[in-house]
Amino acid sequence: MALYELFSQPVERGYRAGLCSKAALFLLLATALTYIPPLLVAFRSHGFWLKRSSYEEQPTVRFQHQTREEDRNQDGKMDTLHFKLELPLQSTEHVLGVQLILTFSYQLHRMSTFVMQSMAFLQSSFAIPGSQLYVNGDLRLQQKQPLSYDGLDVRYNVSVINGTSPFAYDYDLTHIVAAYQERNITTILTVPNPIWLVGRAAEAPFVINAVIRYPVEVISYLPGFWEIIKFAWIQYVSILLIFLWVFERIKRFVFQNQVVTTIPVTAMPQGELYKQHLS
Repeated sequence: MALYELFSQPVERGYRAGLCSKAALFLLLATALTYIPPLLVAFRSHGFWLKRSSYEEQPTVRFQHQTREEDRNQDGKMDTLHFKLELPLQSTEHVLGVQLILTFSYQLHRMSTFVMQSMAFLQSSFAIPGSQLYVNGDLRLQQKQPLSYDGLDVRYNVSVINGTSPFAYDYDLTHIVAAYQERNITTILTVPNPIWLVGRAAEAPFVINAVIRYPVEVISYLPGFWEIIKFAWIQYVSILLIFLWVFERIKRFVFQNQVVTTIPVTAMPQGELYKQHLS
């Protein structure tokens, strides 16, 4: 009659030795070589401690003077500024260049709450008198240092131009731009190709037309404690699994082949222990 395996149960084998034996010393060494080298490998591979991270956010931007702004995706945040400025000129006056400062309220909320007063500086000059300057660009964020991951940051929530100052120096364009660039976080207007239109009619104003978008930005920030630990733990465990697999097989070979002296003890299904003494 054919026999079939109807039930199976694993048999556990242990290996006993004293705490001051070679076997105990080997096990201690194997444990140290299992858990410490992965930490060193992860650390030496650079990037173990997460020093800087980033995320995407569309800022909340509002122009500081009356014009038309659009919220195209209806998310409660303005996406585009349509700016138009007409400068009355006499027939004998001509425009060869433009220097323009636009100021904004700029806010971020996803990580830390960051609020600042920022600006966009536009400068264009041409050899031929013009009738209109048309620009279409983006108000982009520039960071010299990352933001904090939480809290309120209002260090730059001050006016770009000190409108209450009685000194002419505070209204000098060179001083305004230089002071603004000293900030660690600023905005810059990127305009790939400003368009200079010519042929202004007599007594017609010079027109500045600008379309400025507020795009989604990649924000750099300093991660918090738990984010740093999570990032480091993932790297450590991914390397540790390899060491666990390797040293588990090394220990099995050493104990099964009695490279170090131990007393094998087998646990049978009935719970009885059988000791096999080495000859």
